[in-house]
Amino acid sequence: MTVRIFSAATLGETPLVYDPATELTHTPGRHVPAGRVLLDDAEVDQWPTVTQHQVATHVPFNICWSPLVRCNLQCPQCLDDKTLPESGATERQRIASLLAASNVLGHDISGGEPLLLRSLPQLLEVLASQRAAVSCTTNGWHLQRRAEELAPVVDAVRVSFDGPDAASHDHWRGKGSFERAVAGARAAVSQGVPVQLHAVMMQSTAHRAQSVADLAADLGAVGVTFLQMLPIGGGAHLAAAELVEDAEARRIVESVQPPHGLRVRLRTRELAEGFTVIRADGQVYHNVRGATDIEATRPLLTGADLDLPLTEGVRR
Repeated sequence: MTVRIFSAATLGETPLVYDPATELTHTPGRHVPAGRVLLDDAEVDQWPTVTQHQVATHVPFNICWSPLVRCNLQCPQCLDDKTLPESGATERQRIASLLAASNVLGHDISGGEPLLLRSLPQLLEVLASQRAAVSCTTNGWHLQRRAEELAPVVDAVRVSFDGPDAASHDHWRGKGSFERAVAGARAAVSQGVPVQLHAVMMQSTAHRAQSVADLAADLGAVGVTFLQMLPIGGGAHLAAAELVEDAEARRIVESVQPPHGLRVRLRTRELAEGFTVIRADGQVYHNVRGATDIEATRPLLTGADLDLPLTEGVRR
């Protein structure tokens, strides 16, 4: 049995439990007190999942906050827009406090590369100060040296992998990336941090899905999420050659035989549509048109600016 932190609340009229490792939101099979709560992840995995469209709420289940665009790697499939300006330390603190006071169940700090921020532990601590579960998504390069300081303030870490070995992974992320990501994932696991592997599914990488799952188990990860490639940001130019269609992506992931105890999931473009992202310029963005593009909606000035567009969350 693995007990770890989840976030529980009732949004609209629906009781929910959010998993910071998988980004999945579940409807619990029993009463769960609101707030940050310790639950058996095997039990949570048995509860049905629910999508944003199915719940009568204007509040996003979870958001991604990218407070910086800087990164030590130059991955061609990156979703970020490197032309955006970065907010300063004071603005990052303001955004963290605003997000913490919201009713959002889960916050993920991404980038850019979030581990380049010296203030990352402090920002995560602020985000988790109310009821939300918090995570960060990283390329893993700096994770080994920062795992100990992150462990007390992060509920899950997602480490990006583009292959199960140095040759395949480093092809996309640069020499030495695989070795550093593996060391980082092992360091986080040794500190008791739940680790989820993230793997972007592309035509060039999809045939290695089983091997990535095997790697996740070897590293001690709780699971692996295969992400359908989105034609957004720096990776838009790869879409014509690398995009895997929905049916094929499902077939590939369903063919994976998860090692004992490992949970494997596919995040489709359908699930990514409408997802809320706070980018480094302090604006609220949403994935639109089947997650084939991302659009800024408004500056993040108050909690109301997080409200979903009318086409998202069901409204009564």
